[in-house]
Amino acid sequence: MRLPLSGFETSIRSSPHFAEVVETSTTEFLAQCLEPEDLGFPVMPPFGSWVRSKDEESDNTIYAVVYHATTAPIDSVHRARALGMSLEDLREQQPQIFAMLKTEFRSAIVGYELPDKKSYTRIFQHLPPRPPQIHQGVHFCTTDEVIEFTESMDFLRTLLQVA
Repeated sequence: MRLPLSGFETSIRSSPHFAEVVETSTTEFLAQCLEPEDLGFPVMPPFGSWVRSKDEESDNTIYAVVYHATTAPIDSVHRARALGMSLEDLREQQPQIFAMLKTEFRSAIVGYELPDKKSYTRIFQHLPPRPPQIHQGVHFCTTDEVIEFTESMDFLRTLLQVA
């Protein structure tokens, strides 16, 4: 286990999210993956992964698809360089390297779900009234959530406009 650079203990995480929104707009959000407990890279969501976040004010669940992911140094001044070492050697000889990296990903917002379970239409495949706020947790969607959301393919129009 390593100590996070921020000084906050990783055990105080309130929910099982794997990332946190750090930038948001009407059509997409940028999320930073949480630091792993061991010396390694944070969980990077695969291209095309379905993720969800929350708009706390409206309680809407925001659905999005990952379209870009990067791992880079935490600052823009220092660039990673090739060291010619295996990951195991890096863990033993240069463990600080892992603490100096961040993994971020961009997700295209494809729709949202209303919190009211009584409503006939709960899922909407267009942009939500508000995107998720900064510092909201990001979760992987379950298979059931993806199946329910993709019963209609209207979201493809929104997704294709990202490019």
